[in-house]
Amino acid sequence: MNLTLKIWRQKNADANGSIETYPISGVSEDMSFLEMLDVLNEQLINTGKEPVAFDHDCREGICGSCAMNVDGINTLACIYGLDEIKGDVKIYPLPHMEVIKDLIPDLTHFYAQHASIMPWLETKTNKPATEWRQSIEDRKKLDGLYECVMCACCSTSCPSYWWNGDRYLGPAALLHAYRWIIDSRDEATGERLDELQDPFKLYRCHTIMNCAKTCPKGLNPAKAIAEIKKKMVERTI
Repeated sequence: MNLTLKIWRQKNADANGSIETYPISGVSEDMSFLEMLDVLNEQLINTGKEPVAFDHDCREGICGSCAMNVDGINTLACIYGLDEIKGDVKIYPLPHMEVIKDLIPDLTHFYAQHASIMPWLETKTNKPATEWRQSIEDRKKLDGLYECVMCACCSTSCPSYWWNGDRYLGPAALLHAYRWIIDSRDEATGERLDELQDPFKLYRCHTIMNCAKTCPKGLNPAKAIAEIKKKMVERTI
């Protein structure tokens, strides 16, 4: 299988980037996109050229670090197969983010937003001797939320986040916020909702649904955001 790759190259955050074209051979349809990039870098190194910088770790769709934009789709390179592409491929870093180098975006602000929603269990009662117990029914409420790997594919596909990313928390952070709001063991629901009661943090979501469409884990951040808005209304009634 022979391909032509058009990849965004940028030496550092201060440099201007550009698209570079690379032919690649020796890859097959049963490879992941990440494996294909490894083959490309091996070929570049063997010809004395600088390899393409990209982040990766688990190679199993768990760590979320290999997120990038492939032919206009935000996805995880490790679970995106070459059998899903046809012809030449355009590869960019996640859109509307500062670039550290090549395909590596600067997620500093993104992670800070995640930290701001207190992504941990908040309790006020005395700590139990063994564990915080939870019913099977209440545990099932977390399905579709806890699986998020913070890859930023959803937030960087959201036009509202592009325009207001400095104040709007974005789909990923809000999905995580709802995960803790809905957790039956958490005792800070009121404080969490108070923190989100802001014209920008929550309400810049316009239900465009790009987040649900692009999530490589098949999650629905838009639904989580709608549920938070519903809880905001319920507590005023």
